[in-house]
Amino acid sequence: RFSLLLLNLEEYYFEQHTANHIINKGCRDERKFRGSLKICSKSIIFEPDDNIQPIIKIPLRDCVSIKAPEDETNNPFTRDTSGGISVVCNQVFLIKERNIIAPYKTVRGRTEHLFQLEVAGKLGDVVQTLHQLYRASCLDKMGDQAAMITAILQSRLARTAFDKNRFQSISETLHMECKAEMVTPLVTNPGHVCVTDANLYFQPLNGYPKPVVQITLQNVRRIYKRRHGLMPLGLEVFCTENDLCSDIYLKFYNYQDRDELYFLIATYIENHITEHTAESYMLQWQRGHISNYQYLLHLNNLADRSCNDLSQYPVFPWIIADYSSSVLDLTKPETFRDLSKPIGALNKERLDRLLTRYQEMPEPKFMYGSHYSSPGYVLFYLVRVAPEYMLCLQNGKFDHADRMFNSLAETWKNCLDGATDFKELIPEFYENDSSFLVNSLKLDLGKRQGGKMVEDVELPPWASGPDDFLQKSQEALESPYVSEHLHEWIDIIFGYKQKGSEAVAAHNVFHPLTYEGGVDLNSIMDPNEKVALLTQILEFGQTPKQLFTTPHPRRIVPKLKSLSRTSSHSVSITESPVSPNEESFEDLTEESITLAWNNIAKLKLDERYKIHKEAITGIAVTCNGSSVFTTSQDSTLKMFSKESKTIQRSVSFSNMALSSCLILPGDTTVISSSWDNHIYFYSIAFGRRQDILMGHDDAVSKICWRDGRLYSASWDSTVKVWHCVPGETLSNKKHHFELLAELEHDVSVNTIDLNAANTILASGTKEGTISVWDVTTATVLHQTECLNMIFFVVVSFVCFCGFWFFFFFTDSRHLLSAGEDCCFKVIDVQTGMLISSVTAGEPQRCFKWDGNTILSGSQSGELLVWDLVGGKVIERIKGHTGAVMSMWMNEQCNSVITGGEDKQIMFWKLQY
Repeated sequence: RFSLLLLNLEEYYFEQHTANHIINKGCRDERKFRGSLKICSKSIIFEPDDNIQPIIKIPLRDCVSIKAPEDETNNPFTRDTSGGISVVCNQVFLIKERNIIAPYKTVRGRTEHLFQLEVAGKLGDVVQTLHQLYRASCLDKMGDQAAMITAILQSRLARTAFDKNRFQSISETLHMECKAEMVTPLVTNPGHVCVTDANLYFQPLNGYPKPVVQITLQNVRRIYKRRHGLMPLGLEVFCTENDLCSDIYLKFYNYQDRDELYFLIATYIENHITEHTAESYMLQWQRGHISNYQYLLHLNNLADRSCNDLSQYPVFPWIIADYSSSVLDLTKPETFRDLSKPIGALNKERLDRLLTRYQEMPEPKFMYGSHYSSPGYVLFYLVRVAPEYMLCLQNGKFDHADRMFNSLAETWKNCLDGATDFKELIPEFYENDSSFLVNSLKLDLGKRQGGKMVEDVELPPWASGPDDFLQKSQEALESPYVSEHLHEWIDIIFGYKQKGSEAVAAHNVFHPLTYEGGVDLNSIMDPNEKVALLTQILEFGQTPKQLFTTPHPRRIVPKLKSLSRTSSHSVSITESPVSPNEESFEDLTEESITLAWNNIAKLKLDERYKIHKEAITGIAVTCNGSSVFTTSQDSTLKMFSKESKTIQRSVSFSNMALSSCLILPGDTTVISSSWDNHIYFYSIAFGRRQDILMGHDDAVSKICWRDGRLYSASWDSTVKVWHCVPGETLSNKKHHFELLAELEHDVSVNTIDLNAANTILASGTKEGTISVWDVTTATVLHQTECLNMIFFVVVSFVCFCGFWFFFFFTDSRHLLSAGEDCCFKVIDVQTGMLISSVTAGEPQRCFKWDGNTILSGSQSGELLVWDLVGGKVIERIKGHTGAVMSMWMNEQCNSVITGGEDKQIMFWKLQY
């Protein structure tokens, strides 16, 4: 029956002793109740073994005297040798009488309680401890009380150490031992932490709730540094990937211990798991690999939100705005709350009043006098399943019946209209356990003004019951409308609208003390001021750690028929209605592409040929696949026949290296770019040079052709867009070139690519800058500094000459780049945000990808298959003896050609 929740906030449980509580000692009706006497930092608690009897809690501040009565006979051989402690007090609380959870009963007036210890030899130590704690509780100021209790606690911890007999194995090697506290909602438990080469241990000072907590390091999946009590002292460990609650949350007494423990565990698990960042989860979410619910859960974790800290409990949005209809229509936008605004800004009339007050307020200004997440709000929702937490928070009382969580409609209305109610929801509203909506414990939560008892939560008409309500709430959270707008809410809670001028513009300004870094507790020297400030902030609530400082990209919401992938990336995506008769060639192509990428690690070398004298820089293949054109640093363009396995053409335009090549639609012309500043057009039919475009002042590094337009990148720091006008007569096949746009850069441009719609161009420079351009206006949309030379960039989900139907949308695309810094970087084209960075270990010179998996050619000559979301290599395939310089892939993605520094071309095929 005893739990740490019977303690006051910021109170510690030190020790327990078996004892008898003697009532009416020396009288005929004398009674003894055997139980456990708990010594706590602010109270004495007696838990009777008999569940019918109430737990007795005596606040030390209400004690008049604490003493050990002397044995009147003074005879050491007296039969009754148990030590007795007399406690005289003015107030006592009776808790859980008949083992019923209910508000504490308060007994006022002077009473004496006699406790007889089973081990009399401990009497002196117990009384001495109680006298110390009593003196602390009598100090006038809270800061002085806290300081004295902390000194007593640290003294106890210093006199004890972790019991090494608790190790799972005698062969374990100790790496670290320190003092810490295990954090649970509202209370913490001090003890000793120990890390070995196999396990993490925590041994509570008081042995509660068990002598030792053990976490096997091999089972650890996630570990987070936490801000606890506004200080960077917390560490939370998860042995699961997606669960809401952790396996242990520790608070240390200094950040050095915390950081050392983090390093030890992180070092151990780095070979077992991949550390996820907000950006990596964003990438998974955008692609549909994780749900809206899972993404919000991960963001909360990364933003210091924890189920073990009610002042920083995970925050979830109100989604549904309709609590009166008989049917919930998720196709209507008006069914949903406006996710682009904080709760306080949803009602214009209320917002106007708040803004008037805000404008008249002296600095520091804030718009809302309460927060959207606080311990009180969390327990408002959870009181039916966590009543003891509410009693702990509110000094043994439930809230007034009319202020309880009685109805969804009432609560939503109050959040819209209430002068001080701006609360959001908690994860439980989107999970599967509906017990928090039902008074299954039959708690007496009071009677409302109309005479109605507080029972189950009143649900909206469209919900047939609690489980149905949660099911529909989950459907709403995962609906297309929410998927399209959830990034707006993320901007407010975790993103760039959380602070600064953007927060002011979004009407999202809370008290300065609620933000991370809003106050430096170490700079406050007065302990009383520090305790008061900390208490105020923890009760008021805290704003999550800011995760994003630029606009959050939208989710890619599929609007076409999509297939569920069978690979490890598998995800269920809502399909648009498609009749059986609408199965088309495109569907079959999509299925074959999906199959190919799921098996890309099975790529096998088919043939290899050494056809150049220097490194191969470009590969282009005719539509029927019979002829392969390659360019090289040996200055030649060569045509290789797959059928005869011979070189059929070899052309040299100048004595300078060629950098890339492509074939124009119709397979009649090959275009090559050269280091001699020119672009050459070669007629396949006539076997001769057809045109020269002298368009740059330095080497041309890369060319692209889209819809009659040529895009050329050069070391002269420009990218140029050309419109090609064919010759007017058959005898004059020459083209005329009209310069449409010139995109100027500060340094040499190494590579370019365009999106499928030909509206966005990405360029990568020698110094590592990636620029995203709007081709229609010739303006820069975003720039990202990658610090090292960019070798290769690809816009959108495709990098081959074909189509990809799995997510075929123009409103939200990604850009993948590889450079000299040995990293793959994924950038959201819409916002310019770097959303993923995967370290490759060596430079990757070229690649293909489908948005999830990368096939790359490395500096060492290997082909690597990457799980981009997991950030790891799936397969290494031996290939060239030097760097892989260029790569071509067919439309079905089952055939690959690579060109290397070793002057060879290699033909690869998938073998299912």
